[in-house]
Amino acid sequence: MIVISRVWTGGGDTGHTHLADMSRVPKTDARIAACGDADEVNSVLGTALVEDLPEVVGETLAQVQNELFDLGADLATPVMPDPAHPPLRIDQAAISRLEAWCDEFSEELPTLRSFILPGGNRASAALHHARTVARRAERTAWAAVAAHGDSMNPLTVTYLNRLSDLLFVLARSVGQSHGERLWVPGADRTPPDARARRNRDRIIASTASGAQEHSDQDDSGRRHSAPGSAGPADSR
Repeated sequence: MIVISRVWTGGGDTGHTHLADMSRVPKTDARIAACGDADEVNSVLGTALVEDLPEVVGETLAQVQNELFDLGADLATPVMPDPAHPPLRIDQAAISRLEAWCDEFSEELPTLRSFILPGGNRASAALHHARTVARRAERTAWAAVAAHGDSMNPLTVTYLNRLSDLLFVLARSVGQSHGERLWVPGADRTPPDARARRNRDRIIASTASGAQEHSDQDDSGRRHSAPGSAGPADSR
């Protein structure tokens, strides 16, 4: 049971903190950084959850939030042989669950023809944000694995990889009602409103030029047909 009776302790003011086994490590340790990135993913998911989400998406994200705390506990607990008390660990079942969710939500989506420009609505944008933080958490966790080897559970990294995939799928799912803006490589990057104004100005300029040319022709015709003027047949 976890009891938090006081928020501040001052124990980290020297730039060190402790892992779950009470060993002291610098706050720059990759394991601490990975825990922080996982916490950030969780917070960004909170910004998505306050939006108007389909119930099944909200339930999925709520479970992911809880598992991210499990993942943080795993990252902060060095792997040791025969521990006295089995610690929280991310297992293959958690990863398989993410994969099943990816497949389930993907079935309802149209085939993707290009990369998506994040946006659409607030929920979709928040999930894209969470996805990118999950990718960063994965990279940081890999740094922890590289630094601490067998004392890390490699499934934590796999979980973060699958999580970013799931968040991408969910961002697409909740953004369908607003449509998806796709990356068009090398396309005209002028904003639509500016393009419309530019095309309108071209039409106006073309129309004005045509009207001026027509007016000039009328003036020329009137000069040639004026009384007393020498027409082509009278020229000597």
